[in-house]
Amino acid sequence: MKRYNLLIVLLLLIFNVTTAQKKGSPAADFSAIGEAKTKIENTVPLVIKNLKEISEKENDPNILSNGTTALSKEYGKVELEWRLYRGNMNNCILNNSSKKAKKCMEYHNSMFRGTLINYNNYITNLTRKNGYLGVEGDTKFDFNPSEITTKLNESYFNGNDAANRMKGMQKKEFLGQTMADDNALKPFNQLVQ
Repeated sequence: MKRYNLLIVLLLLIFNVTTAQKKGSPAADFSAIGEAKTKIENTVPLVIKNLKEISEKENDPNILSNGTTALSKEYGKVELEWRLYRGNMNNCILNNSSKKAKKCMEYHNSMFRGTLINYNNYITNLTRKNGYLGVEGDTKFDFNPSEITTKLNESYFNGNDAANRMKGMQKKEFLGQTMADDNALKPFNQLVQ
C-alpha cells in the first residue's frame, strides 16, 4: 500500500511541476515581458529618426543632439523602473501569501504604468507635428502603456498561481527567468546606432 501512495504522490508532483512550467500554459507564460521590452526599445530609433528629419528640415544640428540627450534621460528612467518593476513583482510573489501578493503586484504595476505613461507622453510630444518642430505627419508608435501593463499584470498573476504550486528553490528558479539578462532593456547607446 505504501508504494502505491508514494507513486501517486510522485505522479501528482510531476504533474504539478510540468503544468506550472509548460510553455503553452497560461500559468507560466512570461512572454509579455519580452513583448513589453521590445515595444519600449523600438521607440528609441523612431524618435531619433524623427529628430534627424526635424534637424535636417530646420538645418539645426542642436535639435538632434539636444533631443537625443533628453530622450536618453527619459529612456534611462524607464530602464531603471523596468529593472525595479520585475524585481518587485518577483518579491511580491516570493515573500507574500497569495492575497497579499496580488495587492503588492497591483501596486507595483500601477507605478510602472505611470512611468510608461510619462514616457509615452514625452515621446509623443517630442515627435508630434507642432509649429517649427513639425515634419509631415506624426510618428506612430506601437506603444500603449495600458495594454502593455495589463498584459504584464496578467502574466505575473498567472506566474503567481504557478509559483504557488512549487516549493523553495524551484519557485525562485521559475521566477528568476523574468530577471534574466535577455529581459533587461538594451542600453540607450545600443539602440541609437
